Amino acid sequence: MKGEQGFTMVEALISTCIVLVLLAATMSSLNDAFSVNEKATLMADLEQNLRAGMNFVVRDFINAGWGIPTGGIPIPSGDGALPVRRPGPPGTNYTFSPAVTVAAVNPGASLGPSGSGGATDIVNMLCADNSLPLNQTPLASIADNGSSMTVDAGTPISGVPNAIRAGDLIAFSNALGNTMQYVTRVSGQVVFFDSGDPMNLNQPAAPQGSIMQLQSGGTFPPTTATRVWLITYYLDTITDPVMPRLIRRINSRPGEVVALVLEDLQLSYDLVDGVTNPANVESPVPPNSPNQIRKVNILLSGRSSAVIRNTGQYLHRNLTTQVSLRSLSFIDRYS
Repeated sequence: MKGEQGFTMVEALISTCIVLVLLAATMSSLNDAFSVNEKATLMADLEQNLRAGMNFVVRDFINAGWGIPTGGIPIPSGDGALPVRRPGPPGTNYTFSPAVTVAAVNPGASLGPSGSGGATDIVNMLCADNSLPLNQTPLASIADNGSSMTVDAGTPISGVPNAIRAGDLIAFSNALGNTMQYVTRVSGQVVFFDSGDPMNLNQPAAPQGSIMQLQSGGTFPPTTATRVWLITYYLDTITDPVMPRLIRRINSRPGEVVALVLEDLQLSYDLVDGVTNPANVESPVPPNSPNQIRKVNILLSGRSSAVIRNTGQYLHRNLTTQVSLRSLSFIDRYS
């Protein structure tokens, strides 16, 4: 038994403790590295969604008001007229009433679903569509009762990439004024505006703002038509509460997701009225009106798509910007 070599129990325990300490330090460092990488990945994804959502909103605000009358477009109103429905989040039934026009920018303070900081905002923006040269020539004709229009054959509106289709909005303009109609169907060069449309725009019997106000002595003077887009932004926190998203909606069509994990949308506006020029207001208060909006202040808030494993908390980030509405900034004081 002489010459046997080995470790004593004390030596073995000391060696094991040293290995465990080194292993714990290594695992802690590895876990910290994983945590840093996780945070960086989640933050990059969050910032990408914030930038994507902001880019969409800013682009549409820049275009708001392009190609439409400075004071907005009149809509059916008055005794007996049905309120014109205002596009918004699913399940809502907003209207433009008591407004009698749809402005280039139509604020909707606190009309959105609840977000991280309370009620969120919505907004409706109106602009002309420049992809279809519909207004280059007067219309061939308008039905006596305003239920349809016939477009000049020189401007194809069917069988082309930018064809007019049901759900489009058409703005009319002639020497008597302006109005807007909802397309219900199209047949060749004839566009129909049947009553009972989803937005209640087609109301020829309305005392104000209807297409019949553009008629004199039973006939329509030379009239041009322009396709317009009514673009709505709001947050959807209902479809998937775990994954709130920013929605862009055109006219009354279903909304499209443009950015994920955004949980707050706040908008305020700067107005030019030539007197006090109110700034940072959530919604114009009479005697001011949406037609005086010249700049918008935008706040988008988002959170990470998953919680951090170490803390069980989401990452949060805000993005803000201001947009001057270039299509509303020029006023011809000599006109």
